[in-house]
Amino acid sequence: MRKSALVTGASRGIGQAVATVLAEEGWAVCINYLENRDAAEDLAGQLRCQGCAALALQADVADRRAVERMVRTAAEALGPVELLVNNAGISHQGLFQDMDDALWERMLAVNLTGPRNAVQAVLPHMLLQKRGTIVNISSIWGLRGGSCETAYACTKAALIALTRSLALELAPSGIRVNCVAPGCIETDMVRALGEETRAMLVEQTPLGRLGTPEDIAQAVAFLASERAAFITGQVLTADGGFIV
Repeated sequence: MRKSALVTGASRGIGQAVATVLAEEGWAVCINYLENRDAAEDLAGQLRCQGCAALALQADVADRRAVERMVRTAAEALGPVELLVNNAGISHQGLFQDMDDALWERMLAVNLTGPRNAVQAVLPHMLLQKRGTIVNISSIWGLRGGSCETAYACTKAALIALTRSLALELAPSGIRVNCVAPGCIETDMVRALGEETRAMLVEQTPLGRLGTPEDIAQAVAFLASERAAFITGQVLTADGGFIV
């Protein structure tokens, strides 16, 4: 029976790499996107050309009803979701005292309520079948905090608490919940900081380089696999030693 995975925020960066690696490992993949339809459709087309089952679906993860529709459509096309990867997220750099209500609320809506919406949408099937896997994408800033990234760090720390709490709650039903906390990864989010900041981050990383989206994708694939069958409630930090 085909295994079905939903990866939120999968049109680029880490999400795109996760969807690709999972497809290569035999998962039928639903590629969620918000605005970047062309990239999501291109990725789905590439994966189908390689013999993988893939579908691109639009939904704002902050919109509960949109997420529920997406999960139903994905189940009809690919089979019920047995693996959820909560990757969609937004970031913001700036002083805390300058953050207005709209930005604060949007950060919470996407980075924390979004995973809540997705988990609640896929849980009925997982609970019925007494199996399923959830992998949340947090950040090292959720572990140690981040100056001028207060809202982002708060949401990512909350996602770690959600991971650990759900792991305890869902373990009796055979559902595993884990988290990957990426460090500084070569994505649009880091490139937007500028070359000087990028070079500083490389220097601060003991392995001497930024991570790649594929580095994080491999960590997700491990936690999603039977190789991690006895692992739940854990945070796998993939940061090149940044916060050791």
